[in-house]
Amino acid sequence: MGTVNVCLKRGFIILTSLFGAISALLLAVTLFSHGYLHGAEEMDELITGITILYALDIVTLLLAIIGLFGICKEKRWALVLFTVGMALTSFILFVELMRALPARHEVGEEIKREHQAMIPLSEASDSSKALLYGMQYNFECCGLEMGYEDWGDDVPESCLCNEDELSNCVAVPRNSSFSEESTDEPIMIYKEPCLPILIAHVILAINIVIAISLGLMLLWVVSTGLAVAILCQMRRKTDVPTVVYSINAKAGNYTTLITSADA
Repeated sequence: MGTVNVCLKRGFIILTSLFGAISALLLAVTLFSHGYLHGAEEMDELITGITILYALDIVTLLLAIIGLFGICKEKRWALVLFTVGMALTSFILFVELMRALPARHEVGEEIKREHQAMIPLSEASDSSKALLYGMQYNFECCGLEMGYEDWGDDVPESCLCNEDELSNCVAVPRNSSFSEESTDEPIMIYKEPCLPILIAHVILAINIVIAISLGLMLLWVVSTGLAVAILCQMRRKTDVPTVVYSINAKAGNYTTLITSADA
């Protein structure tokens, strides 16, 4: 079995340890997310994605352990298993990413349809209103598509503008619930609707996940390439030292046997 290059071996150990640690971290995040969302209404829709994440995290973590074992103990079978497993995992992830790229717009359209069904917002359920209140407060917006008009005459307090930032605000309409309050200055509410902002944030989150996944896949591909190079070096036969004649070499301990002619 040939000798593995030291730099190649160290590079493989560093990369494999890195994505092994990332896989362990992602597994912990998946466990936390599963526990946090347990019992939620959306759990039935998310269970498939969570199961895929479990499988991906566990498989990559096990492959990282097998790869480190193979390089430390110089076991060919472990490195072969690591190489085949990582190649298949990278291919599956690449296919899923290619499917996710065009699906971003479908996700935006689905979010738009779900929220448009809430209009008029004054007649929405209490749980939907609670979600909208939080979204309006965090995104500094009001309504979904037509701004405060989506609320009719019942504009909620979450639409009230921050006094320090009034550039994106308009005066509250006279027929709203705030018109009863007698103040010298007009009450300002957010002008921008929330639905475009929400869709933009969701698509941005999807893009970030895709970018992270591409980075992980690149890390996997590089580690797989290093494993292939290590296997090629291990398959080489050990070089046999060349015998070189030297005039300074000492004579060996031997005795010349001479047979007598008379014998």
